[in-house]
Amino acid sequence: MSYKNKELCKIRTITTFISLEGVRETWEKEIEKASSFCAQLSKKFCDEGYVVQSVRIVTNAFGEYLNTDSYEAARADLQYLSELLEKSNKSGLRVRFAIGEAKTKNEIKLLPDLIKDFGDLCNVCVNVSPDDFGILDNDLIEESARAVLKISKITDRGEGNFNFTVNFNCEPLIPYFPAGYHNKELGDCFVIGLETPDLLVSVLNEYNQRETSKNHNERHKDYFQIMSNALQHHISNINKIVMSLNFEHDFKFSGFDSSAAPSKDCSSMAEVYEQMGVEYFGASGTVEASSLLTKVFKSVKCVGLVGFSGLMLALTEDTGLAEGTKNNNFDIRSLLTFSAVCGIGLDTVPIPGNTSVNKISALMRDTGTMAYRLNKPLTVRLFPVPGLIAGEHTAFESDDLCNCAVLSVP
Repeated sequence: MSYKNKELCKIRTITTFISLEGVRETWEKEIEKASSFCAQLSKKFCDEGYVVQSVRIVTNAFGEYLNTDSYEAARADLQYLSELLEKSNKSGLRVRFAIGEAKTKNEIKLLPDLIKDFGDLCNVCVNVSPDDFGILDNDLIEESARAVLKISKITDRGEGNFNFTVNFNCEPLIPYFPAGYHNKELGDCFVIGLETPDLLVSVLNEYNQRETSKNHNERHKDYFQIMSNALQHHISNINKIVMSLNFEHDFKFSGFDSSAAPSKDCSSMAEVYEQMGVEYFGASGTVEASSLLTKVFKSVKCVGLVGFSGLMLALTEDTGLAEGTKNNNFDIRSLLTFSAVCGIGLDTVPIPGNTSVNKISALMRDTGTMAYRLNKPLTVRLFPVPGLIAGEHTAFESDDLCNCAVLSVP
């Protein structure tokens, strides 16, 4: 039974959520506390046979502790924080840092240059809500669209947009970046996020080799059950490890984000669709399969689920999805359609570098309208690629990103 193989289920992140005050002298203690906890917990997981890929620290809204009177003042504070993070890293793992959410237009204006200077230590989101009539705050949306375009121009190949997203209907405690943010009243806590595409592909492949005679409905019921069982097995195991912690710490365990969270270093979610009988991601049957997968991620029992806990389709973080863009297997409207039965929205989607603020804002409004109408968390993380038009291929150099075709924005 391969589903018990711990190598198939990696711990993508141990994410801690802390609150910082507007007094620099208090920051070192909080950063040290989070770093020390992450190091101890990652060692515990490794001792139990699970691979931990990264540790992450998320704060409350940065306007509550950074000096945002000017870019220079905010940069000085963030420089100090980055030095604390480097000094306190005891895990030896990749450390990523999120400065919480930007709440005002003036705060959003600071982001492009801060992201350019600090990259993975300056992940940040904007949360956009509707008014009483259900209309989204377009001032925040347009300012965010301008930030996206500026980031694309001042960072190499526009890759800085990896660290910025706009959230719609997203609660705190998302462990994945850059959508994660924290509220002080929740206290210090942590969340576990997994990487499970290898697990899903493995159990589906085993089943398909064994079962050849069942009809469509029978197979899909079985697909759900075997994937749900495999995911439950590892989450239950990891939860037992968390519950058995024997070292002192100040962090409350808030639960799991059960999303598959694909990366360029594991199986593609496109392979999962193919194992479920869909010719390719984007072909007829994609919506049905997406709905079933979402049901799998929501089926976990006996633990708390937070964050997205759904189907992640991160275009440039998934080799199969990236290849699908080159084959014209889907377009940006298809991705929005699929978000109706899953989530995460439009994530790491490369678009033409000359896309206008109006078009980017309209995409954000469409996604946000769907998020609130269907009551699900959706985000928009777009990569306008300087100098490229629809159909041309990116040349990203980041270790996190796959190269793919640029999608047009109708």
